[in-house]
Amino acid sequence: MSERTVRVVVAKPGLDGHDRGAKIVARALRDAGFEVIYTGLHQTPEQVVATAIQEDADAIGLSVLSGAHMYLFKRVLELLKDKGADDIAVFGGGIIPPEDVAALKGIGVKELFTPGTSTQDIVRFVRGNIRAAV
Repeated sequence: MSERTVRVVVAKPGLDGHDRGAKIVARALRDAGFEVIYTGLHQTPEQVVATAIQEDADAIGLSVLSGAHMYLFKRVLELLKDKGADDIAVFGGGIIPPEDVAALKGIGVKELFTPGTSTQDIVRFVRGNIRAAV
């Protein structure tokens, strides 16, 4: 039995309207063979989690440039747990200070990427750390 393709929801939660980076990451993951669902701008954490569950996602990649990363990542993790879907891995990127990176990893975010990260590093992370649910 062959393993299905890893499914990643790429989301732009919050009020930030800059999605170029999220689109570049979504395209890089798609080009690397992953199935990518891009939610578009201005998603609430509730919408992101609902999409991930509906799409049977293996991971959620959040792009947060607004400064609300502590709230948004924490809320997505809480909602996943509440819905019994905390097997969906959460990773992300944005303008996140090093001390916040450590705090977010401490609450369960798998990895965080800051500006200047190569898309190949993100692809390598997903390939090496996200497994498809069979």
